[in-house]
Amino acid sequence: MSSQVVIVGGGVIGSSIAYFLRASDPTVSVTVIERDPSYAKSSSALSAASIRQQFSTPLSIQMSLYGIEFLRNIGELLEVDGNKPEIDLHEGGYLFLATPAGEGILRENHALQKSLGADIDLLSAEALKAKFPWLNVDDLVAGAYGVSGEGWFDGYGLVQALRKKAQALGARYVASDVIGIECDGRKVTHVLASNGERYACDTLVNAAGAWTRTISEMMGINIPVYARRRSIFNVSSPARLTNAPLLIDPTGVYFRPEGKTYITGTSPSADNDPDDLPLDEVDHDLFDEVIWPTLANRVPEFEALRVENCWSGYYEYNVFDHNAIIGYHPDIENCVFANGYSGHGLQQGPATGRGVSELILAGKYTSLDLSSMSWGRVLENRPIVEKNVV
Repeated sequence: MSSQVVIVGGGVIGSSIAYFLRASDPTVSVTVIERDPSYAKSSSALSAASIRQQFSTPLSIQMSLYGIEFLRNIGELLEVDGNKPEIDLHEGGYLFLATPAGEGILRENHALQKSLGADIDLLSAEALKAKFPWLNVDDLVAGAYGVSGEGWFDGYGLVQALRKKAQALGARYVASDVIGIECDGRKVTHVLASNGERYACDTLVNAAGAWTRTISEMMGINIPVYARRRSIFNVSSPARLTNAPLLIDPTGVYFRPEGKTYITGTSPSADNDPDDLPLDEVDHDLFDEVIWPTLANRVPEFEALRVENCWSGYYEYNVFDHNAIIGYHPDIENCVFANGYSGHGLQQGPATGRGVSELILAGKYTSLDLSSMSWGRVLENRPIVEKNVV
């Protein structure tokens, strides 16, 4: 009898897992329950949709190195009936800037990234000014620039391509809310949906993104993942910046090109970052008080920025250590968690899909070992320290 896998959440994480499961073993029955098939409020569609290798932990770097290869080859990998998906991948690079206070960490991170094969250049303030003449470098000592393998893409296009390929391979998608989970001892047996159906499962995958806690609580699991709102602003400027990358200011404010305009944002302060804020309430004060003054200082030509559009999306924010929790929980023997990506879900989706499918089918990781992201570190209070939190 074929194994039955039920995946809660059909965003990039859930759809990547569904794709890899069916591509690896066509005998596995895969059902994906997605509450919002339009993805109108999904993190996958509303994020800034970017990928970088500039992390400070080896596994995050390795996951994104695999991610960029997957994105580069998406047309062939996710082709359906001769239709090759396009996600408009633009390898414009990340540019992390450092003042004297951050120089040591920047250099340490750069050495690790290079050792793992990431194509990152370390530039002096003078070299930054030569390469990006529009940049104010007065307070800077260095910057790390992704020559290749970093950039941005169409996040909505990625999730649709994964979903369509998973469906073409035989995965079933159900538009419904999960309203209950039935367990027999330490095993999940059925998932109850608002459409009135009761789905039997041998393995449950929690890939519910910003709604992760709700699903986890149905199994009596307390997961340190919360929905945190992030506002994004699409801005125009008379300035036309040459070679503009995705720039990360030392303050945490970022911007990148978006056609002839730019998108920008930053994380709010910890005392102004509550859970589950309404997505239709964009934090305009954050732009007026933090983002715009920072951009006008860093890029003097941005003095005349104008907001053209703005929106908000959810981070599934892991308050424990800002990294994903991937794997089985010791209290529920047949539920795999893939949650808490804290803004890295799109770029880590391919590596997660491959890894979780291996864990389900083979009982272990057979390509990239994701075990350091397991529940063990959370339960034993061993946080992964990521120095490049954006």
